[in-house]
Amino acid sequence: MFKKVLIANRGEIALRVIRACRELGVATVAVYSEADNESLHVRFADDDVCIGPPPSRLSYLNIPGIIAAAEITGADAIHPGYGFLAESSEFAEACAESNIAFIGPTAEQIRLMGDKAAARALVQTLGVPVVPGSNGAIGDPDEAIKNAEKIGYPVIIKATAGGGGKGMRVAADPEAFAHAFQLARNEALAAFGNAEVYVEKYLAQARHVEFQIMGDRHGKVMHLGERDCSVQRRHQKLIEEAPSPAVDDELRTEMGDAAVRLAANIDYVGAGTIEFLLDKSGGFYFMEMNTRIQVEHPVTEMATNFDLVKEQIRTAAGAKLSFQFNGNRLRGHAIECRVNAEDPARDFQPCPGTVTAYYPPGGPGVRVDTHIYQGCVIPSYYDSLIAKVIVHGLNREEALARMSQALDSFIVEGIKTTIPFLRAVIQHPEFKAGEVDTKFIERNTDLLPATE
Repeated sequence: MFKKVLIANRGEIALRVIRACRELGVATVAVYSEADNESLHVRFADDDVCIGPPPSRLSYLNIPGIIAAAEITGADAIHPGYGFLAESSEFAEACAESNIAFIGPTAEQIRLMGDKAAARALVQTLGVPVVPGSNGAIGDPDEAIKNAEKIGYPVIIKATAGGGGKGMRVAADPEAFAHAFQLARNEALAAFGNAEVYVEKYLAQARHVEFQIMGDRHGKVMHLGERDCSVQRRHQKLIEEAPSPAVDDELRTEMGDAAVRLAANIDYVGAGTIEFLLDKSGGFYFMEMNTRIQVEHPVTEMATNFDLVKEQIRTAAGAKLSFQFNGNRLRGHAIECRVNAEDPARDFQPCPGTVTAYYPPGGPGVRVDTHIYQGCVIPSYYDSLIAKVIVHGLNREEALARMSQALDSFIVEGIKTTIPFLRAVIQHPEFKAGEVDTKFIERNTDLLPATE
């Protein structure tokens, strides 16, 4: 086992990794920007290093600075969390060159699956269905529009190095395509430093269903069931649950086998997610693979009673998988709501500021992963996620009831949050019935509060 792990991240995921390390008896190092010097991950880590000014490119994306912090504190491993450098093959390579373990897959696995177009080509050779689309990245607008016409509108333009809903634009017809194509390229370049995009058929009223994968260095790969992430806004997930209301045992086996087949083909190590689109008829299509722990990993943890972050650390240290899921049905039902410092009445505009009052929900089956506290400052430099409320129940009905009471009793004052919006979604008849798809929020604009 490692002696000391540096967490190359911030916020709630940094605290989550610190807790896992403590249970394993592993010391921790927090890195932080000048904007985060009062953050809880700095307080609770065994050691800490300031790595730069607030902008991410000068701190949390500063690979030489993070490697130097690991070396001066004697860390023998780095956990990247999610976001920032979690899917950077360059960062994984820098760790290897410095004889520091990277708690995640290899640089080659990150590079292979991080190129969304290359990943599509690979899964097709494995017999895993994909959404009809272009063969690889397209840089020429004329070639792109020819592909769109061949595929059939509507289409979606996606960044090959994408993630988090960035670098994605939908075009409903040829007139809208050129503008959407350029917007996607510009956003991809700004977000990932890579303007390459590809074109796919856009599936209306599809569900977003993903499978949690875990692999070790001894050739074992398994999945731990699915999560339904269909409630989204601008391709960004808002609510996740497990199991999916749309997946039965037969479909779970078929999709899970496809996910494991893909991960095993590349000898995948650590935690990852295979993401699919599921149409109304039960047909599923590979979308992408995320080579990291996901924001929504607690949903699977609650539905399996299994600590994914500790298992990440164990497998990175060379241990065999300690848990055998074997495709068994998930335990009860779990739901996660992401709480952001945003104003839903103003198109989800970020709302940085000082938290003047904070009271988290509790009770049986309720978990809150957060880094905020009364008096803390939410900076404007980073993602607006401030908390995740996760509940578990014996069935979906009990989980829904627990989530409703949890959101009702969650107090955060001093800043605007998405708590009232999430409460409205949870109580919506379509959501209660499990009849949602990725366009659910767009169809139900009444869920958004009026501008004050």
